[in-house]
Amino acid sequence: METVTTKDIVELNRHKKMSRMAVLKRGVFVTLGAMIMGVGLELFLVPNELLDGGIVGISIILSHLTGLKLGAVIFILNIPFFFIGYKQIGKTFALTTLYGITIMSITTALLHPIPGFTDDLLLVTVFGGMIVGIGVGMVIRFGGSLDGTEILAILLNKKLPFSVGEIIMIFNVIIFGSAGFIFSWDRAMYSVITYFIAAKAIDIVIQGLDESKSAWIISDFTDEIGEAIMARLGRGVTYLNGEGAFTGSDKKVIFCVITRVEEAKLKSIVEEIDENAFLAVGNISEVRGGRFKKKDIH
Repeated sequence: METVTTKDIVELNRHKKMSRMAVLKRGVFVTLGAMIMGVGLELFLVPNELLDGGIVGISIILSHLTGLKLGAVIFILNIPFFFIGYKQIGKTFALTTLYGITIMSITTALLHPIPGFTDDLLLVTVFGGMIVGIGVGMVIRFGGSLDGTEILAILLNKKLPFSVGEIIMIFNVIIFGSAGFIFSWDRAMYSVITYFIAAKAIDIVIQGLDESKSAWIISDFTDEIGEAIMARLGRGVTYLNGEGAFTGSDKKVIFCVITRVEEAKLKSIVEEIDENAFLAVGNISEVRGGRFKKKDIH
Protein backbone atom coordinates (compact mmCIF):
# COMPACT_ATOMS: atom_id res chain seq x y z
CA MET A 1 0.00 0.00 0.00
CA GLU A 2 1.46 3.37 -1.06
CA THR A 3 1.79 6.18 1.46
CA VAL A 4 -0.14 9.35 0.64
CA THR A 5 2.08 12.37 1.25
CA THR A 6 1.12 15.96 1.98
CA LYS A 7 2.36 16.85 -1.49
CA ASP A 8 -0.08 14.33 -3.03
CA ILE A 9 -2.98 15.84 -1.07
CA VAL A 10 -2.07 19.38 -2.13
CA GLU A 11 -1.80 18.26 -5.77
CA LEU A 12 -5.18 16.48 -5.57
CA ASN A 13 -6.85 19.56 -4.07
CA ARG A 14 -5.28 21.72 -6.77
CA HIS A 15 -6.75 19.53 -9.52
CA LYS A 16 -10.15 19.55 -7.82
CA LYS A 17 -10.03 23.34 -7.64
CA MET A 18 -9.08 23.54 -11.31
CA SER A 19 -11.93 21.19 -12.15
CA ARG A 20 -14.41 23.33 -10.22
CA MET A 21 -13.11 26.44 -11.97
CA ALA A 22 -13.50 24.74 -15.36
CA VAL A 23 -17.10 23.80 -14.55
CA LEU A 24 -17.84 27.33 -13.31
CA LYS A 25 -16.28 28.84 -16.44
CA ARG A 26 -18.32 26.52 -18.64
CA GLY A 27 -21.51 27.40 -16.79
CA VAL A 28 -20.91 31.16 -17.05
CA PHE A 29 -20.17 31.14 -20.78
CA VAL A 30 -22.96 28.70 -21.67
CA THR A 31 -25.39 30.89 -19.72
CA LEU A 32 -24.13 34.03 -21.46
CA GLY A 33 -24.21 32.39 -24.90
CA ALA A 34 -27.76 31.07 -24.42
CA MET A 35 -28.96 34.50 -23.27
CA ILE A 36 -27.33 36.18 -26.28
CA MET A 37 -29.07 33.66 -28.55
CA GLY A 38 -32.40 34.53 -26.88
CA VAL A 39 -31.79 38.24 -27.47
CA GLY A 40 -31.02 37.64 -31.14
CA LEU A 41 -34.21 35.65 -31.59
CA GLU A 42 -36.74 37.76 -29.68
CA LEU A 43 -35.43 41.26 -30.35
CA PHE A 44 -34.26 40.80 -33.95
CA LEU A 45 -35.47 37.76 -35.89
CA VAL A 46 -38.92 36.80 -34.53
CA PRO A 47 -40.50 40.31 -34.59
CA ASN A 48 -39.52 40.59 -38.26
CA GLU A 49 -40.59 37.03 -39.21
CA LEU A 50 -37.07 35.85 -39.97
CA LEU A 51 -35.79 32.35 -39.23
CA ASP A 52 -32.68 30.63 -38.08
CA GLY A 53 -31.95 27.13 -39.35
CA GLY A 54 -32.57 23.79 -37.68
CA ILE A 55 -34.89 23.10 -34.74
CA VAL A 56 -34.98 26.79 -33.83
CA GLY A 57 -36.31 27.61 -37.31
CA ILE A 58 -38.98 24.92 -37.00
CA SER A 59 -39.87 26.29 -33.54
CA ILE A 60 -40.33 29.82 -34.92
CA ILE A 61 -42.70 28.49 -37.61
CA LEU A 62 -44.72 26.38 -35.12
CA SER A 63 -44.88 29.25 -32.63
CA HIS A 64 -46.24 31.51 -35.38
CA LEU A 65 -48.86 28.96 -36.49
CA THR A 66 -50.01 27.83 -33.03
CA GLY A 67 -49.55 30.97 -30.94
CA LEU A 68 -47.47 29.06 -28.37
CA LYS A 69 -44.53 30.77 -26.67
CA LEU A 70 -41.33 30.32 -28.70
CA GLY A 71 -39.29 29.31 -25.64
CA ALA A 72 -41.71 26.51 -24.80
CA VAL A 73 -41.71 25.17 -28.37
CA ILE A 74 -37.90 25.22 -28.56
CA PHE A 75 -37.60 23.39 -25.25
CA ILE A 76 -40.19 20.71 -26.13
CA LEU A 77 -38.77 20.01 -29.60
CA ASN A 78 -35.25 19.65 -28.23
CA ILE A 79 -36.12 17.18 -25.45
CA PRO A 80 -35.75 14.09 -27.72
CA PHE A 81 -32.33 15.31 -28.85
CA PHE A 82 -31.21 15.60 -25.24
CA PHE A 83 -31.66 11.84 -24.83
CA ILE A 84 -30.08 11.13 -28.23
CA GLY A 85 -27.09 13.29 -27.32
CA TYR A 86 -26.81 11.55 -23.95
CA LYS A 87 -26.49 8.16 -25.66
CA GLN A 88 -24.49 9.19 -28.72
CA ILE A 89 -22.08 11.83 -27.41
CA GLY A 90 -22.03 11.70 -23.62
CA LYS A 91 -23.43 12.88 -20.31
CA THR A 92 -21.50 16.15 -20.08
CA PHE A 93 -22.53 17.27 -23.55
CA ALA A 94 -26.16 16.32 -22.96
CA LEU A 95 -26.42 18.12 -19.62
CA THR A 96 -24.66 21.21 -20.96
CA THR A 97 -27.03 21.23 -23.94
CA LEU A 98 -30.11 20.84 -21.72
CA TYR A 99 -28.93 23.67 -19.48
CA GLY A 100 -28.20 25.96 -22.45
CA ILE A 101 -31.57 25.28 -24.10
CA THR A 102 -33.35 25.91 -20.78
CA ILE A 103 -31.62 29.29 -20.32
CA MET A 104 -32.34 30.24 -23.95
CA SER A 105 -36.02 29.29 -23.58
CA ILE A 106 -36.38 31.32 -20.38
CA THR A 107 -34.65 34.31 -22.01
CA THR A 108 -36.99 34.26 -25.01
CA ALA A 109 -40.01 34.05 -22.70
CA LEU A 110 -38.85 37.05 -20.64
CA LEU A 111 -38.01 39.13 -23.73
CA HIS A 112 -41.16 38.29 -25.71
CA PRO A 113 -43.20 41.33 -24.54
CA ILE A 114 -40.38 43.71 -25.52
CA PRO A 115 -40.66 45.11 -29.08
CA GLY A 116 -37.84 44.49 -31.52
CA PHE A 117 -34.98 46.96 -31.86
CA THR A 118 -35.67 47.78 -35.50
CA ASP A 119 -37.82 46.76 -38.45
CA ASP A 120 -35.13 47.53 -41.03
CA LEU A 121 -34.67 44.13 -42.66
CA LEU A 122 -31.06 44.74 -43.67
CA LEU A 123 -30.05 45.69 -40.11
CA VAL A 124 -32.06 42.83 -38.64
CA THR A 125 -30.51 40.33 -41.05
CA VAL A 126 -26.92 41.39 -40.38
CA PHE A 127 -27.02 42.11 -36.66
CA GLY A 128 -29.54 39.39 -35.86
CA GLY A 129 -27.37 36.81 -37.61
CA MET A 130 -24.24 38.05 -35.84
CA ILE A 131 -25.85 37.98 -32.39
CA VAL A 132 -27.36 34.53 -32.88
CA GLY A 133 -24.04 33.21 -34.21
CA ILE A 134 -22.08 34.64 -31.28
CA GLY A 135 -24.48 33.04 -28.80
CA VAL A 136 -24.45 29.63 -30.48
CA GLY A 137 -20.67 29.76 -30.94
CA MET A 138 -20.06 30.43 -27.25
CA VAL A 139 -22.20 27.46 -26.22
CA ILE A 140 -20.52 25.13 -28.74
CA ARG A 141 -17.05 26.31 -27.69
CA PHE A 142 -17.79 25.33 -24.11
CA GLY A 143 -19.15 21.88 -24.86
CA GLY A 144 -22.86 22.23 -25.53
CA SER A 145 -25.40 22.89 -28.26
CA LEU A 146 -28.58 24.94 -28.68
CA ASP A 147 -30.06 22.98 -31.56
CA GLY A 148 -30.75 19.27 -31.98
CA THR A 149 -30.43 19.22 -35.76
CA GLU A 150 -26.75 18.28 -35.73
CA ILE A 151 -27.38 15.46 -33.25
CA LEU A 152 -30.15 14.11 -35.48
CA ALA A 153 -27.91 14.46 -38.55
CA ILE A 154 -25.17 12.43 -36.84
CA LEU A 155 -27.71 9.69 -36.09
CA LEU A 156 -29.16 9.66 -39.63
CA ASN A 157 -25.68 9.72 -41.14
CA LYS A 158 -25.25 6.11 -39.99
CA LYS A 159 -28.35 5.01 -41.93
CA LEU A 160 -28.37 7.30 -44.97
CA PRO A 161 -25.82 7.77 -47.79
CA PHE A 162 -25.35 11.45 -46.91
CA SER A 163 -22.79 13.33 -44.83
CA VAL A 164 -23.77 15.24 -41.68
CA GLY A 165 -23.38 18.54 -43.53
CA GLU A 166 -25.57 17.37 -46.41
CA ILE A 167 -28.31 16.21 -44.03
CA ILE A 168 -28.30 19.56 -42.21
CA MET A 169 -28.44 21.37 -45.56
CA ILE A 170 -31.48 19.28 -46.63
CA PHE A 171 -33.22 20.12 -43.34
CA ASN A 172 -32.59 23.82 -43.80
CA VAL A 173 -33.73 23.86 -47.44
CA ILE A 174 -37.05 22.38 -46.29
CA ILE A 175 -37.31 24.86 -43.38
CA PHE A 176 -36.53 27.97 -45.44
CA GLY A 177 -38.77 26.74 -48.25
CA SER A 178 -41.62 26.37 -45.76
CA ALA A 179 -40.96 29.90 -44.51
CA GLY A 180 -41.56 31.18 -48.03
CA PHE A 181 -45.12 29.82 -47.99
CA ILE A 182 -45.90 30.69 -44.35
CA PHE A 183 -44.38 34.18 -44.16
CA SER A 184 -43.22 35.49 -47.55
CA TRP A 185 -40.46 34.70 -50.02
CA ASP A 186 -38.53 37.88 -49.26
CA ARG A 187 -38.54 36.88 -45.56
CA ALA A 188 -37.32 33.41 -46.53
CA MET A 189 -34.47 34.84 -48.60
CA TYR A 190 -33.46 37.26 -45.84
CA SER A 191 -33.52 34.28 -43.45
CA VAL A 192 -31.03 32.42 -45.65
CA ILE A 193 -28.68 35.42 -45.47
CA THR A 194 -29.14 35.55 -41.68
CA TYR A 195 -28.28 31.87 -41.44
CA PHE A 196 -25.01 32.27 -43.37
CA ILE A 197 -24.01 35.32 -41.31
CA ALA A 198 -24.73 33.36 -38.13
CA ALA A 199 -22.68 30.41 -39.42
CA LYS A 200 -19.69 32.68 -40.06
CA ALA A 201 -20.05 34.27 -36.61
CA ILE A 202 -20.09 30.79 -35.06
CA ASP A 203 -16.80 29.93 -36.84
CA ILE A 204 -15.18 33.15 -35.61
CA VAL A 205 -16.23 32.55 -32.00
CA ILE A 206 -15.08 28.92 -32.04
CA GLN A 207 -11.81 29.44 -33.94
CA GLY A 208 -11.06 33.03 -32.98
CA LEU A 209 -10.17 35.98 -35.18
CA ASP A 210 -6.51 35.03 -35.06
CA GLU A 211 -7.09 31.70 -36.79
CA SER A 212 -4.17 29.29 -36.64
CA LYS A 213 -2.91 27.24 -39.56
CA SER A 214 -0.70 24.18 -39.80
CA ALA A 215 1.97 24.01 -42.49
CA TRP A 216 3.68 20.86 -43.84
CA ILE A 217 6.71 21.38 -46.07
CA ILE A 218 8.70 18.75 -47.97
CA SER A 219 11.86 19.91 -49.69
CA ASP A 220 15.47 19.04 -50.39
CA PHE A 221 16.36 22.23 -48.49
CA THR A 222 14.48 21.62 -45.24
CA ASP A 223 17.27 22.92 -42.99
CA GLU A 224 17.48 26.22 -44.85
CA ILE A 225 13.69 26.65 -44.91
CA GLY A 226 13.37 25.74 -41.22
CA GLU A 227 16.05 28.24 -40.20
CA ALA A 228 14.45 30.96 -42.33
CA ILE A 229 11.01 30.35 -40.72
CA MET A 230 12.52 30.62 -37.24
CA ALA A 231 14.56 33.71 -38.11
CA ARG A 232 12.02 35.65 -40.20
CA LEU A 233 8.69 34.54 -38.71
CA GLY A 234 9.82 33.83 -35.18
CA ARG A 235 8.01 30.48 -35.24
CA GLY A 236 9.37 27.19 -34.00
CA VAL A 237 9.50 24.27 -36.42
CA THR A 238 9.52 20.50 -35.97
CA TYR A 239 11.41 18.14 -38.27
CA LEU A 240 9.73 14.81 -38.99
CA ASN A 241 11.21 11.82 -40.77
CA GLY A 242 9.26 10.60 -43.79
CA GLU A 243 9.67 8.21 -46.70
CA GLY A 244 8.54 8.77 -50.26
CA ALA A 245 6.13 5.99 -51.26
CA PHE A 246 7.05 6.22 -54.95
CA THR A 247 10.85 6.63 -54.68
CA GLY A 248 11.39 4.97 -51.31
CA SER A 249 13.87 7.72 -50.41
CA ASP A 250 14.03 9.30 -46.96
CA LYS A 251 12.55 12.76 -46.66
CA LYS A 252 12.70 15.33 -43.87
CA VAL A 253 9.33 17.04 -43.32
CA ILE A 254 8.89 20.46 -41.69
CA PHE A 255 5.85 21.01 -39.51
CA CYS A 256 4.96 24.39 -38.02
CA VAL A 257 1.95 26.35 -36.81
CA ILE A 258 1.38 29.93 -37.96
CA THR A 259 -1.39 32.51 -37.89
CA ARG A 260 -3.56 33.39 -40.87
CA VAL A 261 -1.74 36.68 -41.53
CA GLU A 262 1.62 34.87 -41.65
CA GLU A 263 0.57 32.44 -44.38
CA ALA A 264 1.61 34.69 -47.28
CA LYS A 265 5.00 35.35 -45.67
CA LEU A 266 5.57 31.61 -45.16
CA LYS A 267 4.78 30.89 -48.82
CA SER A 268 7.21 33.62 -49.86
CA ILE A 269 9.99 32.14 -47.70
CA VAL A 270 9.49 28.64 -49.11
CA GLU A 271 9.37 29.84 -52.74
CA GLU A 272 12.53 31.91 -52.30
CA ILE A 273 14.53 28.89 -51.11
CA ASP A 274 12.91 26.08 -53.11
CA GLU A 275 10.21 26.89 -55.66
CA ASN A 276 9.63 23.14 -56.19
CA ALA A 277 8.96 22.44 -52.50
CA PHE A 278 5.73 20.70 -51.50
CA LEU A 279 3.67 22.95 -49.18
CA ALA A 280 0.33 22.06 -47.56
CA VAL A 281 -1.51 24.53 -45.32
CA GLY A 282 -4.59 23.67 -43.29
CA ASN A 283 -6.84 25.35 -40.70
CA ILE A 284 -6.56 24.54 -36.99
CA SER A 285 -9.45 25.31 -34.65
CA GLU A 286 -7.36 25.36 -31.47
CA VAL A 287 -3.72 25.37 -30.36
CA ARG A 288 -2.61 24.52 -26.84
CA GLY A 289 0.70 23.93 -25.13
CA GLY A 290 4.07 23.68 -26.79
CA ARG A 291 5.87 26.82 -27.85
CA PHE A 292 3.35 28.42 -30.16
CA LYS A 293 3.91 31.87 -28.67
CA LYS A 294 5.84 33.93 -31.17
CA LYS A 295 9.47 34.77 -30.43
CA ASP A 296 10.73 38.30 -30.81
CA ILE A 297 12.58 38.92 -34.07
CA HIS A 298 15.48 41.32 -33.82
